[in-house]
Amino acid sequence: MDLDGDRWRGIFESAASVFAEVVGSVDPARLGDPALGSWTVQDLVGHTSRSLLTIEMYLAREPEPVTLEGPLAYLAAAAAAGTDPAAADAIAQRGRDAGKALGDDVADAVRAISERVASLVDRTADDAPCATPLGSLTLAAYLPTRVLELTVHTLDLAAATGEEVPEELDEPVAACLELVAAAVGETAHAAAVLRALTGRGSLPDGLRVV
Repeated sequence: MDLDGDRWRGIFESAASVFAEVVGSVDPARLGDPALGSWTVQDLVGHTSRSLLTIEMYLAREPEPVTLEGPLAYLAAAAAAGTDPAAADAIAQRGRDAGKALGDDVADAVRAISERVASLVDRTADDAPCATPLGSLTLAAYLPTRVLELTVHTLDLAAATGEEVPEELDEPVAACLELVAAAVGETAHAAAVLRALTGRGSLPDGLRVV
Protein backbone atom coordinates (compact mmCIF):
# COMPACT_ATOMS: atom_id res chain seq x y z
CA MET A 1 0.00 0.00 0.00
CA ASP A 2 1.01 3.64 -0.45
CA LEU A 3 3.25 4.86 2.39
CA ASP A 4 3.97 8.32 1.02
CA GLY A 5 5.17 10.22 4.09
CA ASP A 6 3.77 13.61 3.13
CA ARG A 7 0.35 12.14 2.34
CA TRP A 8 0.05 10.27 5.63
CA ARG A 9 1.36 13.23 7.60
CA GLY A 10 -1.45 15.33 6.17
CA ILE A 11 -4.05 12.64 6.89
CA PHE A 12 -2.70 12.17 10.41
CA GLU A 13 -2.87 15.90 11.09
CA SER A 14 -6.50 15.97 9.91
CA ALA A 15 -7.44 12.98 12.07
CA ALA A 16 -5.74 14.44 15.14
CA SER A 17 -7.34 17.83 14.61
CA VAL A 18 -10.84 16.37 14.19
CA PHE A 19 -10.40 14.22 17.29
CA ALA A 20 -9.54 17.33 19.32
CA GLU A 21 -12.47 19.20 17.76
CA VAL A 22 -14.98 16.48 18.64
CA VAL A 23 -13.64 16.21 22.19
CA GLY A 24 -13.98 19.98 22.50
CA SER A 25 -17.65 19.72 21.54
CA VAL A 26 -18.51 17.18 24.24
CA ASP A 27 -20.35 18.53 27.26
CA PRO A 28 -18.01 17.91 30.25
CA ALA A 29 -21.04 16.69 32.20
CA ARG A 30 -21.19 13.69 29.84
CA LEU A 31 -17.62 12.48 30.40
CA GLY A 32 -18.89 9.82 32.81
CA ASP A 33 -21.49 8.48 30.37
CA PRO A 34 -21.09 4.97 28.87
CA ALA A 35 -19.19 5.01 25.59
CA LEU A 36 -17.58 1.79 24.33
CA GLY A 37 -17.57 -1.55 26.13
CA SER A 38 -16.65 -0.90 29.75
CA TRP A 39 -15.29 2.56 28.97
CA THR A 40 -16.90 5.86 29.84
CA VAL A 41 -16.59 8.80 27.47
CA GLN A 42 -13.53 10.01 29.38
CA ASP A 43 -11.94 6.55 29.25
CA LEU A 44 -12.49 6.44 25.48
CA VAL A 45 -10.97 9.89 25.07
CA GLY A 46 -8.02 8.78 27.18
CA HIS A 47 -7.50 5.64 25.11
CA THR A 48 -7.71 7.62 21.88
CA SER A 49 -5.24 10.19 23.16
CA ARG A 50 -2.75 7.33 23.43
CA SER A 51 -2.89 7.07 19.64
CA LEU A 52 -0.98 10.35 19.79
CA LEU A 53 1.06 9.87 22.94
CA THR A 54 2.55 6.55 21.84
CA ILE A 55 4.21 8.33 18.92
CA GLU A 56 6.13 10.46 21.41
CA MET A 57 6.86 7.48 23.63
CA TYR A 58 8.10 5.15 20.92
CA LEU A 59 10.19 7.74 19.09
CA ALA A 60 11.90 8.60 22.39
CA ARG A 61 12.93 5.01 23.15
CA GLU A 62 16.32 3.56 22.35
CA PRO A 63 16.25 2.80 18.60
CA GLU A 64 15.92 -0.86 17.67
CA PRO A 65 16.37 -2.67 14.33
CA VAL A 66 13.16 -2.63 12.29
CA THR A 67 11.29 -5.91 12.79
CA LEU A 68 7.86 -4.93 11.42
CA GLU A 69 7.90 -4.21 7.70
CA GLY A 70 5.01 -1.81 7.38
CA PRO A 71 1.62 -1.06 8.97
CA LEU A 72 0.06 -4.36 7.90
CA ALA A 73 2.66 -6.29 9.89
CA TYR A 74 1.94 -4.09 12.89
CA LEU A 75 -1.82 -4.59 12.60
CA ALA A 76 -1.36 -8.36 12.31
CA ALA A 77 0.81 -8.39 15.44
CA ALA A 78 -1.72 -6.22 17.29
CA ALA A 79 -4.61 -8.49 16.27
CA ALA A 80 -2.72 -11.56 17.48
CA ALA A 81 -1.88 -9.90 20.80
CA GLY A 82 -5.47 -8.74 21.23
CA THR A 83 -6.76 -12.31 21.47
CA ASP A 84 -5.18 -12.63 24.93
CA PRO A 85 -7.79 -11.70 27.58
CA ALA A 86 -5.07 -10.35 29.87
CA ALA A 87 -3.84 -8.07 27.10
CA ALA A 88 -7.38 -6.83 26.45
CA ASP A 89 -7.82 -6.08 30.16
CA ALA A 90 -4.52 -4.20 30.17
CA ILE A 91 -5.61 -2.08 27.20
CA ALA A 92 -8.88 -1.26 28.93
CA GLN A 93 -7.06 -0.21 32.10
CA ARG A 94 -4.56 1.93 30.18
CA GLY A 95 -7.52 3.72 28.61
CA ARG A 96 -9.00 4.46 32.03
CA ASP A 97 -5.64 5.61 33.37
CA ALA A 98 -5.06 7.84 30.34
CA GLY A 99 -8.50 9.36 30.77
CA LYS A 100 -7.73 10.29 34.38
CA ALA A 101 -4.35 11.70 33.35
CA LEU A 102 -6.08 14.26 31.11
CA GLY A 103 -7.15 16.12 34.24
CA ASP A 104 -10.12 18.39 34.81
CA ASP A 105 -10.02 20.15 31.43
CA VAL A 106 -10.10 17.19 29.06
CA ALA A 107 -10.69 19.23 25.91
CA ASP A 108 -7.74 21.54 26.60
CA ALA A 109 -5.46 18.60 27.39
CA VAL A 110 -6.39 16.78 24.19
CA ARG A 111 -5.91 19.93 22.13
CA ALA A 112 -2.43 20.44 23.58
CA ILE A 113 -1.46 16.80 22.96
CA SER A 114 -2.77 16.93 19.39
CA GLU A 115 -0.85 20.08 18.53
CA ARG A 116 2.35 18.91 20.22
CA VAL A 117 2.42 15.50 18.54
CA ALA A 118 1.45 16.90 15.13
CA SER A 119 4.44 19.24 15.40
CA LEU A 120 6.71 16.33 16.36
CA VAL A 121 5.52 14.27 13.39
CA ASP A 122 6.01 17.21 11.04
CA ARG A 123 9.69 17.57 11.95
CA THR A 124 10.60 13.86 12.21
CA ALA A 125 12.02 11.85 9.31
CA ASP A 126 10.01 9.05 7.71
CA ASP A 127 12.63 6.45 8.64
CA ALA A 128 12.81 7.39 12.32
CA PRO A 129 12.33 4.17 14.32
CA CYS A 130 9.31 3.69 16.60
CA ALA A 131 10.15 1.03 19.19
CA THR A 132 6.72 -0.40 20.06
CA PRO A 133 6.03 -3.35 22.40
CA LEU A 134 5.07 -5.39 19.31
CA GLY A 135 8.30 -4.65 17.47
CA SER A 136 10.08 -1.74 15.83
CA LEU A 137 8.91 0.00 12.65
CA THR A 138 9.52 3.32 10.95
CA LEU A 139 7.44 6.41 11.64
CA ALA A 140 6.12 6.27 8.06
CA ALA A 141 4.85 2.74 8.73
CA TYR A 142 3.45 3.57 12.18
CA LEU A 143 1.48 6.68 11.17
CA PRO A 144 -1.24 4.84 9.18
CA THR A 145 -1.98 2.72 12.26
CA ARG A 146 -2.36 5.91 14.31
CA VAL A 147 -4.74 7.34 11.72
CA LEU A 148 -6.82 4.16 11.99
CA GLU A 149 -7.01 4.39 15.80
CA LEU A 150 -7.77 8.10 15.82
CA THR A 151 -10.42 7.87 13.12
CA VAL A 152 -12.29 4.81 14.40
CA HIS A 153 -12.35 6.09 17.97
CA THR A 154 -13.40 9.57 16.92
CA LEU A 155 -16.37 7.91 15.22
CA ASP A 156 -16.97 5.91 18.42
CA LEU A 157 -16.88 9.12 20.45
CA ALA A 158 -19.29 10.91 18.14
CA ALA A 159 -21.67 7.94 18.24
CA ALA A 160 -21.56 7.80 22.05
CA THR A 161 -22.20 11.53 22.54
CA GLY A 162 -24.36 12.41 19.56
CA GLU A 163 -21.80 14.89 18.22
CA GLU A 164 -21.61 15.61 14.48
CA VAL A 165 -18.61 14.17 12.65
CA PRO A 166 -16.82 17.03 10.85
CA GLU A 167 -16.38 16.66 7.09
CA GLU A 168 -12.63 16.96 7.63
CA LEU A 169 -12.69 13.34 8.78
CA ASP A 170 -13.75 12.15 5.31
CA GLU A 171 -10.18 11.77 4.04
CA PRO A 172 -8.97 9.87 7.12
CA VAL A 173 -12.00 7.56 6.84
CA ALA A 174 -11.20 6.85 3.19
CA ALA A 175 -7.54 6.21 4.07
CA CYS A 176 -8.60 3.83 6.85
CA LEU A 177 -10.77 1.87 4.45
CA GLU A 178 -7.73 1.55 2.17
CA LEU A 179 -5.62 0.31 5.08
CA VAL A 180 -8.24 -2.13 6.37
CA ALA A 181 -8.85 -3.49 2.87
CA ALA A 182 -5.13 -4.13 2.47
CA ALA A 183 -5.00 -5.85 5.87
CA VAL A 184 -8.04 -8.05 5.17
CA GLY A 185 -6.65 -8.82 1.71
CA GLU A 186 -3.80 -10.70 3.37
CA THR A 187 -6.14 -12.99 5.32
CA ALA A 188 -8.24 -16.03 4.51
CA HIS A 189 -11.34 -13.82 4.86
CA ALA A 190 -10.54 -11.66 1.82
CA ALA A 191 -13.00 -13.28 -0.61
CA ALA A 192 -15.82 -13.40 1.96
CA VAL A 193 -15.34 -9.72 2.83
CA LEU A 194 -15.37 -8.74 -0.84
CA ARG A 195 -18.61 -10.67 -1.34
CA ALA A 196 -20.15 -9.02 1.73
CA LEU A 197 -19.20 -5.51 0.64
CA THR A 198 -20.73 -6.11 -2.77
CA GLY A 199 -24.02 -7.36 -1.31
CA ARG A 200 -23.41 -11.06 -1.88
CA GLY A 201 -23.08 -12.33 1.68
CA SER A 202 -22.40 -11.43 5.30
CA LEU A 203 -19.18 -10.55 7.04
CA PRO A 204 -17.52 -13.54 8.74
CA ASP A 205 -18.30 -13.87 12.45
CA GLY A 206 -15.63 -12.42 14.69
CA LEU A 207 -13.76 -10.69 11.88
CA ARG A 208 -11.44 -7.97 13.16
CA VAL A 209 -8.35 -6.17 11.89
CA VAL A 210 -7.05 -5.01 15.29
